[in-house]
Amino acid sequence: MTMWSCEDLNYTHSNEEQYLCNEFHLILFIFSILYLIICFPVGLCYNVQLVLVNLYNKATMTMPDVYFVNMAIAGLIINAVAPLYLLGPTYTKWFLWSFGNEVYITLLILFNVSSLVIMYSTTLLSLDYYIESALPRTYMSSVYNTKHVCGFIWGGAVLTSFSSLLFYICNHVSTKIIECSKMQNREAADAIMVLIGYVVPVIAVTYALTLILQIKKDSTPLDQDSSRLDPCVHRLLIATVCTQFLLWTPYYIFLLMNTFTDARVKLPDTFYTMTFQFIEGLSHFLAFSSSFVIPLLHRHINKNFNSKLQRLVKKLHCGSQGCAHEHTVVQQVMT
Repeated sequence: MTMWSCEDLNYTHSNEEQYLCNEFHLILFIFSILYLIICFPVGLCYNVQLVLVNLYNKATMTMPDVYFVNMAIAGLIINAVAPLYLLGPTYTKWFLWSFGNEVYITLLILFNVSSLVIMYSTTLLSLDYYIESALPRTYMSSVYNTKHVCGFIWGGAVLTSFSSLLFYICNHVSTKIIECSKMQNREAADAIMVLIGYVVPVIAVTYALTLILQIKKDSTPLDQDSSRLDPCVHRLLIATVCTQFLLWTPYYIFLLMNTFTDARVKLPDTFYTMTFQFIEGLSHFLAFSSSFVIPLLHRHINKNFNSKLQRLVKKLHCGSQGCAHEHTVVQQVMT
């Protein structure tokens, strides 16, 4: 998880290769600055809004709201890690970003946990939407059950990340512990993340969307009216699923490539090495961008969010004593 500087490519001798390296580095630097100036504050603002609005309106929360709150919390963690990544790699020579450093491993585990929560929240949102569409009068996908499911999501993400953590730790202390030398270190950790964090969600989401499309095709207008979910939830679900996998797929592709070979070291040609590192940097940028794109989608597609936000703003503006118009309404009701 690091960008590079041209000083790292000591075997770059030609002026053309040096110029290309500088161009790649400039592009990534511009993307990093744009993210820090625009995406970071926007993501922070909208994720905090999404969490606070739904916590304030607990009584009116729906099943999709619970999943989006979890994605917003995970997005806040990724949003916090992003500036350290964008400003801290070999470009600025921060020691904490050397692989094997304890701070680096901690931040990487936080990123992995958050990425798992985002992918599985998206996956289970798709499955629960299908259940709600197929059986609208049951409570299998109720808010109560969804909150417990999200608890399992965070617990499972932490446990999965700790299994990967063992490989990272062994990579750090492999010379001291003989048992660790038998483990495949970073490649095994990346393989776990690809399998559990991407392959399984892709299969589950594909299955859920297939069932949802079949229900939409076969359902009658009466069936659609009986559903408790707002019609805009379907558009929000499709937009969220497509956006999440569009933004995270490049990251997991390069993670998969690293499980088979360390391409950054074994590529013989300097041009391909620089190109690989450049595209890898862009894949990380796309993954980070999910922390602000998803709450933006939720804000603009979910029609009920603005009204909930207005109620929260009025509550904060009026304070604990309540607004004047609320007292007037109460007095009119009493009289």
